[in-house]
Amino acid sequence: MPDGAAKQTIETMCVGCHDLRRVVHSNYSPDEWQNVVNMMVSAGAPLLPAQKEAVIDYLVANFPGKPKPAPVIIAGPVDVSFHEWQVPTLGSRPHDPLATSDGAIWYTGQMANKLGRLDPSTGAFKEYPLKTPFSGPHGLTEDKDGNIWFAANFAGYVGKLDPRTGDITEYKMPDPAARDPHTPLFDKDGILWFTLQNANMVGRLDPKTGDIKLVTVPTPKSQPYGMVFTSDGDTIFFDMFGTNKIASIDRKTMAIKEYPLPDAGSRPRRIAITSDDIIWYGDYSRGRLGRLDPKTGKVTEYLSPGGPRTQPYAITALNDVIWYVESGLRPNALVRFDPKTERFQTWAIPSGGGVVRNMMPTPDGHHLALACSAVNGIALVDIKGDGER
Repeated sequence: MPDGAAKQTIETMCVGCHDLRRVVHSNYSPDEWQNVVNMMVSAGAPLLPAQKEAVIDYLVANFPGKPKPAPVIIAGPVDVSFHEWQVPTLGSRPHDPLATSDGAIWYTGQMANKLGRLDPSTGAFKEYPLKTPFSGPHGLTEDKDGNIWFAANFAGYVGKLDPRTGDITEYKMPDPAARDPHTPLFDKDGILWFTLQNANMVGRLDPKTGDIKLVTVPTPKSQPYGMVFTSDGDTIFFDMFGTNKIASIDRKTMAIKEYPLPDAGSRPRRIAITSDDIIWYGDYSRGRLGRLDPKTGKVTEYLSPGGPRTQPYAITALNDVIWYVESGLRPNALVRFDPKTERFQTWAIPSGGGVVRNMMPTPDGHHLALACSAVNGIALVDIKGDGER
């Protein structure tokens, strides 16, 4: 570490959760360093205000970010407008959004240990602290009664928040090896499904009984991550971020089938599905949008507009059009791909986006909700034109 006023503070305070390689090898702009330090404070780093500012100044001066590729802007038939809000708690690291039927946008404040709710019509926020420290809330979903369910990524449980009372119910994993729950989704019978990335498992939870069943994915260290349901609701597909595979799991038997992708270097990070049950994925390591037909195993890939270093991350389907975010660019780019014409259209995210880890359509089908982790924000994208409405 270079000499400086905050060197000793960093060497003392920052090694409680990670080693100094995380600092030395990071690639952050001044704004991103400020957000990173705020995240560490939110997560419990005992820095006084003056120490925090000194640490930020030291990191900005000694570890300046290297330039990242800029977005390639492609015009097209659709108009979008961005509405963005900063969440109330600094360093929250909003990880996943949830657009609910009442028009609200929920988000997981992963580093702040909170769930948050935004009313886009007024800009009003309400935050709900979790009762277990360092839970690390990740994915979100809603049940038919309006309860908000989340995966406690750091603490190894699935949680349910009753927004009317603020009460939280926790469902602990039955196996201590079941770490890192992600991406909860309800099936048509009200059973909650989720992946466990670092445990290499997929799980299901019956909310009526609290019973949890876990299965291990056949490929070791495959890091199961994002999930989608087929149109009939009977099969779940998930991507395997640690390897070049996508897999399906039968809802009744929990039998897993794996679909290898052609390039051994592929790393699908999240997936989307269209009404014809075609699986779409962002290849994070190779900067490509991929298409998998599970019936034939055929894979088609398209180079992302910004090139191989774009790190596609958040992805979703709206009216059978694919939307995703190139997270490796500065600023991040929102990308639209029309499978019928095989044409791209792109926009730079005004706030920069930081890293947009997840997004989803709103129930009315008019907007996309985005969680912009590294700029501590939430975004709503209004879509106009070309049959989106």
